[in-house]
Amino acid sequence: MKVTVLIPVYNEESSVAELIARVRNVPVEKEIIAIDDHSADRTLEVIRQIPGIRVLTHPINQGKGAGIRTGLEAATGDVVIIQDADLEYDPEDYPKLLKPFENPNVDAVYGSRFRGNSDFLFLSKLANYFLTFLTNVMFNGRITDMETCYKAIRRPLFQNLNLTANRFEIEPEITAKLLRRRARIVEIPINYHARRTGKKIGPKDGLMACLFLAKWYLK
Repeated sequence: MKVTVLIPVYNEESSVAELIARVRNVPVEKEIIAIDDHSADRTLEVIRQIPGIRVLTHPINQGKGAGIRTGLEAATGDVVIIQDADLEYDPEDYPKLLKPFENPNVDAVYGSRFRGNSDFLFLSKLANYFLTFLTNVMFNGRITDMETCYKAIRRPLFQNLNLTANRFEIEPEITAKLLRRRARIVEIPINYHARRTGKKIGPKDGLMACLFLAKWYLK
């Protein structure tokens, strides 16, 4: 099974090289696609110096969702995994995320931070609880971590979701559309250690997630 690892990056010059090294060390067949969202620091310069990966770029900053959509168009693996570049998630979890795909009936695997060894920021944890609860109520789901970055999805299904979100609302969009299609989602415990500085989902992003959930529910 070949895996495509999508790494949307924006101003991650201090962590992206280490992250990609960790991804490359995971013993699975993979292609790595890094998508630079018009970083204002040296991120693009750093990733262009890393051999064996594919680098895509945006001419203007658009957001994480846009980066995922750009990378998804270029993906060729059997399964696609989303990977943030900030070292909060551990690529060593890949093998256990991929294991359920041995069952051909499994469509997607989510890495649940709430079922694993996780270190959350308090407000972030509350927001994740609420958004996951709202998603389950609206779309008849039973997941524990809708906002997790570690979403592994069979590529043909992923590419057929017709994603539109540009920012962090990409996470509820993916889940809402999978649940609408009655996709079989398996959750696996993962490790997560929140960083205290850098880009974080704020109240505006949480509000937008709620509004977009309502939009997809009404559709």
